[in-house]
Amino acid sequence: MNNRIEKAFDNKKAFIGFLTAGDPTFDASYENIMALINAGADLVEIGIPFSDPIAEGPVIQEADVRALKSGMTTDRAFELAAKVRAQTDIPLVFMTYLNPVFKYGYDRFFAKCAEIGVDGLICPDMPFEEKTEADAVAKAHGVSIISMIAPTSEERIKAIAESAEGFLYIVSSLGVTGVRSEIKTDLASIMESVKKYAHVPAAIGFGISTPEQAKKMSQLADGVIVGSAMVRLVEKFGESAAPEIEKLAKGLADAAHGN
Repeated sequence: MNNRIEKAFDNKKAFIGFLTAGDPTFDASYENIMALINAGADLVEIGIPFSDPIAEGPVIQEADVRALKSGMTTDRAFELAAKVRAQTDIPLVFMTYLNPVFKYGYDRFFAKCAEIGVDGLICPDMPFEEKTEADAVAKAHGVSIISMIAPTSEERIKAIAESAEGFLYIVSSLGVTGVRSEIKTDLASIMESVKKYAHVPAAIGFGISTPEQAKKMSQLADGVIVGSAMVRLVEKFGESAAPEIEKLAKGLADAAHGN
């Protein structure tokens, strides 16, 4: 497992925060990411905006639109990640869709990740059965492709979990990303199966937005992932969102960490 990712889960439950690169501007998204880190995030997912983010709900879709309008590109996302990496050693993972990675070129993309210290990639539209080509290139550069397990993955859990790298992203609910008042999926059963086969930690995401939810999910999994709740603050507060992000992230991190 990637050493930085391993340390994020070392002897504790991890709090993982997501923000979209360039939302609403390059400089503001850098400040927002640093606010996440200052609040106690153990790993940060940085979204590379894409024009057709099929797994995202309206909140992150609109963040992608704002970021693209502000001039965010894959190259600029690398610049942003490099600027963050210069200030911290916590793991950084890109989350984007296969099209931008394929268009950039697998070797060029993963070589750039390795050069600046991006530890992994989450690609929601890359089926497990079709990740071989990209996975081989990523491994050659020491980058982990993070696999996702959804509530519909029951028959595939063993295969996905056994070959997982970095950490496993457990999708809490059917549908797209977004804040949910209640998470009804039988995650305990899913986690029982995952832990039977996985050699890496598993973190639950999709829908978590409150410290109460974070605490509950951290009791089931090795970590919790929060995205839409952070992005909603960017939508609401624009370039002044960093203090609000830090406040919410602190409560979520404390809950995940059991404080």
